[in-house]
Amino acid sequence: MMAPQLPVRERILASAARLFDANSIRMVSADKIIADAGISKVTFYRHFQSKDHLVVAYLDGQLEQLMAAVAEARAGKQDACAVLLHLAAAYGSAACKPGFRGCTFINAAAEYPGEDHVVRAAVERYRTWLHDVVRELLADLGVDQPGIVADQLIMLRDGAMVQGYLGNPTGVADSLVTAGRAIVSASAGAAGLTREQ
Repeated sequence: MMAPQLPVRERILASAARLFDANSIRMVSADKIIADAGISKVTFYRHFQSKDHLVVAYLDGQLEQLMAAVAEARAGKQDACAVLLHLAAAYGSAACKPGFRGCTFINAAAEYPGEDHVVRAAVERYRTWLHDVVRELLADLGVDQPGIVADQLIMLRDGAMVQGYLGNPTGVADSLVTAGRAIVSASAGAAGLTREQ
């Protein structure tokens, strides 16, 4: 029995994600996505005004998955420490996967440098959400200056993504968690993140 086929829009997004992740956003043409999804140009443009709009939907979809994972962790009554460690472990684990090419959002920002571009706006939505959620979790832990510490942790996360791509990815997850704990522990009232999870 054949597996049910995805709805057309999701099929286009799945093809785009696979091709973008294996190559780069700019290297993958709309025609390649159309061929991979097994659709016509008319069908593609019925669902997406342009390739750039597809890229935005791809990035927003990744953000929605992250938001849902954090919301689920918080709804499951995980404390702020556990949620932060879960985020760090997820980023570290992504950086260790075979074929990892770096952070999707950082790569998109590099490929679309124009600050007023719709793709950059999608990247900014992600970056704003990430900073806000990390700052809120740090505030819940009683960390002094949670906005500044959030900046530091996000810089660390960004570096881990680069290390996973350009360096030896095997120790990225552990190093990210260890360094994150050190940063948080250096802030007054942050002892909660030093405990083992």
